[in-house]
Amino acid sequence: MGDAVRESCVPRSEVFLTTKILSAGGSPEKTYEKCVDSVRKIDGGDGEGREGYVDLFLIHSPNCGSAARREMWLALERLVEEKKVRNIGVSNFGIGQIEEMRGYARIWPPQVNQIELHPFTQQREIVSYCHTHNIIVQAYAPLVRNLKANHETLVSISKAHSVTTGHILIRYCLQKGWVPLPKSDTPERIVANKEVYGFELSEEEMGQLDALDQGERGAVVQVAKND
Repeated sequence: MGDAVRESCVPRSEVFLTTKILSAGGSPEKTYEKCVDSVRKIDGGDGEGREGYVDLFLIHSPNCGSAARREMWLALERLVEEKKVRNIGVSNFGIGQIEEMRGYARIWPPQVNQIELHPFTQQREIVSYCHTHNIIVQAYAPLVRNLKANHETLVSISKAHSVTTGHILIRYCLQKGWVPLPKSDTPERIVANKEVYGFELSEEEMGQLDALDQGERGAVVQVAKND
């Protein structure tokens, strides 16, 4: 990712770079160094006095356990203090895991919680909690990995607006107050995915999509555990 940004000649200030840490290093210092190394690989600075940084650094998963989560978060806070990271957050965290952070975090709440979200898995409890605490909700897998492209409700609504079912799914996220993260390796589709501001879903259409929620059964990756 770092090489791609450098070779693009796009000013660093115009690119928002996100990275994640999957597991702790075994000690606070090793975890910190692991994070610093990630920043260096992505943005080593410009050699003219500008220090490298990433815009958002996330803990990838809460599944590593309480002690490891604490170790990783304290490392991320240190990176913020050193201006190597501008924003820090979490991914797939439930309410209990975010609340637990109050006991050790200097930066709380996390600025972002990245979770799986789409009409078939809406995770309403954690979403409501995040909105209440001003935590930005990023929606990964908003296109449901194209597994629902032919779903009757999506097709019907997409025809009404003369757009694709993918556009409907992205627009749904935006109107729910989520930040959608559609994934594609095809340049044409990446460009097409942003064409979602020329129409708006009606209250009735939003209701039809809301009614598709299947909870954990509808997930293609995982849901947050709110214990």
